[in-house]
Amino acid sequence: MLGQSHAVTASLLSTETGSRKRGGLVELPDMTDTGTRTGMSSTTRLVAAVALIASLVVAGNATGASAPSAAATPRAHCGPGSLPETAAQGRVPARDYADGRAAKGYTCNTKLVAHIGTSGGYKVLRYVDKHGHVCAFYDTTLLFPTNAGNAAEGLGEYVLDMHDPAHPVHTATLDTTPAMLSPHESVLLNAKRGLLVADMGYPTYNPGFVDVFDVSQDCRHPVQQSSTPLGVLGHESGFSPDGKTFYVSSTGGKTLTAVDLTNPALPSVLFTEYGPNYHGMRVSDDGNYLYIADIGNPGLTILDISQIQKRVSNPQVKQVAHITWPNVSIPQVPIPVTIHHHKYLFEVDEFSKSVTSYSATDAVGAARLINIDNVRKPYVVSNVRLEVNQQSARGGDQQNDPQATNGLQGYAGHYCSVPREVDPGIVACSFILSGERVFNIQNPRHPREVAYFNMPRMPSSTSTSSGAYAMSQAAWDLKRHEIWYSDGNSGFFVFKVTNGAWPAGL
Repeated sequence: MLGQSHAVTASLLSTETGSRKRGGLVELPDMTDTGTRTGMSSTTRLVAAVALIASLVVAGNATGASAPSAAATPRAHCGPGSLPETAAQGRVPARDYADGRAAKGYTCNTKLVAHIGTSGGYKVLRYVDKHGHVCAFYDTTLLFPTNAGNAAEGLGEYVLDMHDPAHPVHTATLDTTPAMLSPHESVLLNAKRGLLVADMGYPTYNPGFVDVFDVSQDCRHPVQQSSTPLGVLGHESGFSPDGKTFYVSSTGGKTLTAVDLTNPALPSVLFTEYGPNYHGMRVSDDGNYLYIADIGNPGLTILDISQIQKRVSNPQVKQVAHITWPNVSIPQVPIPVTIHHHKYLFEVDEFSKSVTSYSATDAVGAARLINIDNVRKPYVVSNVRLEVNQQSARGGDQQNDPQATNGLQGYAGHYCSVPREVDPGIVACSFILSGERVFNIQNPRHPREVAYFNMPRMPSSTSTSSGAYAMSQAAWDLKRHEIWYSDGNSGFFVFKVTNGAWPAGL
């Protein structure tokens, strides 16, 4: 009976402010016996249900709400000074390597400002210390120690003085502690406290050493606070906004650990869970929710971590939500953003579904915006994808492009970042062989590409490395309209966004 059900099957999606569809069901107000006890007849309940569905259909049509498209995001229109791509969006075709065109790079509404080094890893971070020094931090290797010999900069976390972004100056290398030697994807910076922290990582997992450095006084010369094995096992991480809790996950190791950094010189373990297979994580502004890229149950998992944040003895952590999406590959990290007063996660997947083989039909997750206005009922609003991510393209001759079928490279997403969390306007995403891509997300339902910067490495007789290896989370210089990122095959780059692609007011 309709009056005894909590949901009615309907073929529609909700608007941002209405009820939402989940698995073909539209959630309605409670219509159990409570309605009868308050005097609502079955006929009245039926009329109310029909009216609600009708109102949702009207609201959905009025706002253009529909199932998020998995088509490629509209490509950028390149202005003066650009060197646009010569083929499909994101592609560097084999012919461009053969005739030398690829050596010039591909730019769209971007301009090179600076380049140093020949290698890079997974994170680029920017910080201004208490005395006004501007610094960049980036890890120098994609995989320690396998490709450590490729790092001309030396091993470890590289520190740059960036007071003049056109002329970066190397001031220090953090290479004497385990986590900074092999941070993998874990390096994070808490600007509020000036703490640079990493756990020892690997494509699977490593012993969970957690290294803590203070950069608040002089970011050019970080000061070690501690290096302890408290993370249990390490791979990825998350940082509470107040800078007092560092979360460590171990892909494959199936551990989640919360480390107390209230005193960064004497960290301690607050919580450890065994079993979940989590990847990258971010924490809500109030510290009460952990947004997780879940690999064990592929998709997004949201945990209530308020008891950890409140320092409750023997804290209890509860899952409040989990969703997935049709083209999920390997969830990488969800980034909290607020757009026009609505709360979202900008989530990015890495690689394709399989990293050990190539199939054109394998899902390439790329990226997406997920609404979390109701943290217990997240839903995907839109997708961010390139033409090279589509199955039709993957089944075509792009398979002949250098490294295109490499499961750990290829045309796929890896990391994204935003210039700020509230109304960021744009987002920058590393799409590995496709370089660093910039998307406008001012309309979260209709993202569009506005710029890109891609400097592929040419094949050579002395190295098997070729193409771009853009894997890093980028950093931002808002005043100069610049983006900083690193490429595993070619080092650290600073580029400027031009031709009006930078949103007004950012």
